Amino acid sequence: MTRGADLHKLPIVSATIEQLLTGQSFEQETWDGLDLGSADLSKKEFVDCTFRSLKLAQCRWNAVRLEDCVFEDCDLTRLSPVQLTLRGVEFRRCKLLGFDWSKVSEHPDMSFVDCNLSYATFVSLTAHKTRFTRCVLVEASFERSELVAAVFDECQLAGARFDSCNLERASFAGCRDLLLDPARNKLRGASIPLDAAVALAGSFGLQVVGFSKASQR
Repeated sequence: MTRGADLHKLPIVSATIEQLLTGQSFEQETWDGLDLGSADLSKKEFVDCTFRSLKLAQCRWNAVRLEDCVFEDCDLTRLSPVQLTLRGVEFRRCKLLGFDWSKVSEHPDMSFVDCNLSYATFVSLTAHKTRFTRCVLVEASFERSELVAAVFDECQLAGARFDSCNLERASFAGCRDLLLDPARNKLRGASIPLDAAVALAGSFGLQVVGFSKASQR
């Protein structure tokens, strides 16, 4: 057996709060089950790190750089970071209610799986090809955002507002309660579910054969 295989079998050791608060640059570290209260993590750099089951709702993440990092089962409710750089960052099963993405650094590279992003704010964000998989985006606000080729896969979008967005080639496969106004958004090449198309037609006073109220009686 090679040394690499032996290392692969070693248990992951979580770094301590002290290391996180006092260090400036981290690579291949894991933090698990910590409550960071109102800790200030500003101006730190994380590469290939894992954040697991952390309470981060009161933390400050200003001018932080995250590269190839993963957040799992973390609570980042109502964060409003400034100049947060995201490159290859994935959020899994995280609580991101009310998160304000409007002041993160330009062109964030991120994805979301099974996350709760209700009431989150995406304003003037340029994030092409961003992927949202099975996420809750109830009452989320998308305004003046560039989301070209973004993927919303089986997301809950009740009350989500898209206004003055570029959603060209975006996909909304399997999404529920989607409402898009083509007069207020760029939608060329976008794909939407059938029920959303029916609702859109209804907003123009049209009826889709087989889906009108009368035909459903």
